[in-house]
Amino acid sequence: MADSTFTAPMATPFYKDHVLYHVIESAGVPTIRAWEFHGWQAESMSWKNGCYIHAGLSNTGPLSLKGPDALKLLESLCINSFAKFPIGSMKHAVMCDENGLIGAHGIIERKSEDEFQFFAAPPWPLQKLAGTSYRVEAKRRTDYLFQIAGPTSLKTLEKVTCESLRDIRFLRFRDSQIDGAKVEVARIGMTGNLAYELHGPIEDGPKIYDAVYRAGQEFGIERLGWGTYLVNHVEGGFPQVTWTFIPVPGIPDEAARTFISQFYKTSGSVDPSNLRARFRTPVEVGWHHMCKFDHDFLGRAALEAEVAHPKRTVVTLRWNPEDVLDIFASLLRPGDAYKPLDLPYAPNVWPQAHADHITKDGWQIGFSSGTIYSYYFREVLSMGCIDVDASKIGSEVIVQWGDHGRKIKNVRATVERFPYLTEGRNSQLDVSGLK
Repeated sequence: MADSTFTAPMATPFYKDHVLYHVIESAGVPTIRAWEFHGWQAESMSWKNGCYIHAGLSNTGPLSLKGPDALKLLESLCINSFAKFPIGSMKHAVMCDENGLIGAHGIIERKSEDEFQFFAAPPWPLQKLAGTSYRVEAKRRTDYLFQIAGPTSLKTLEKVTCESLRDIRFLRFRDSQIDGAKVEVARIGMTGNLAYELHGPIEDGPKIYDAVYRAGQEFGIERLGWGTYLVNHVEGGFPQVTWTFIPVPGIPDEAARTFISQFYKTSGSVDPSNLRARFRTPVEVGWHHMCKFDHDFLGRAALEAEVAHPKRTVVTLRWNPEDVLDIFASLLRPGDAYKPLDLPYAPNVWPQAHADHITKDGWQIGFSSGTIYSYYFREVLSMGCIDVDASKIGSEVIVQWGDHGRKIKNVRATVERFPYLTEGRNSQLDVSGLK
């Protein structure tokens, strides 16, 4: 269990049971992250057979936006409609530049009539707020954000909160208590199946995390590390900035290239100078259903034109097992090996700006990113952004796996359903009758 003799300004406790920690540096500040706990196989099965708790987004916000013009600011930036947004509800908000390229996305909560919280929030809203006359007070909070996902997540949370949470519908939140501390419980997640988040002051984080972990023991809980976390995005069908695409910086091209080269580890068979291959529009990631043209917002004209005549869409790509085996076999043969396919996802680094070419009949039809090995499906999968006329389920394409200017492996891949994990979707699940 937790090591109470070691303290640090973290959202989680330190554990002594052979946890693999690693240190990253963000804005010059070293941050310790748990990379792996009980191993990536057990962790990647957790959201199918039990549940997990993950704390990795605790250092990303939230951004509080409060004031009489807070809603107007959001309406000016988001593709979403705010005609219906009651207090206590959430939206997956998407913000674009004038060309319709995604600059930011995340979950926005409505706390009151004039107060909103934007989770996993990049600086995009702050950039756009600067220099305007909107009466909005913006503050960055330091809170914990714990994700609890999987079929036994509700049982775990009901045990630790000592109350029924079945009144919390999808994209809703309310307060509860754990170990005498107030916590916010929200029903949202990245796995596709039943999932929740806990929010609260970061100083309460270690005891809340440990209490949930202890309560979940009888329900098969696993602590999820960064080394497996992104597998659920590809299985569950949730494109993610810095993983399956990068956000457009919203600055001039040359400055953007410098920023991206400094912040991201650009990889893939696509030339690193090709930034467009690493950006996405809402249409290209399947979020066009959220585009509501009942209000003016940045990028509206570009999105209206694209929604009317979409060129590309998102699919799951299932890699040919023989070609995957050949990638591994090349490590045992003389000569240059193919780029390694790290398990459970590759390349085993984050954030990044990855893009591999996808071809069909010799023609380039799009880009692949977010490559993972799914221990549950026993398949290598990636997200493909491909031409609409090539997106028929069952079609075979080629993913050019490798880094630009180096040895490339042409991997056969089959176009599959998106999302790939279809059973028990959180948005469609009625928890009132769950046992």
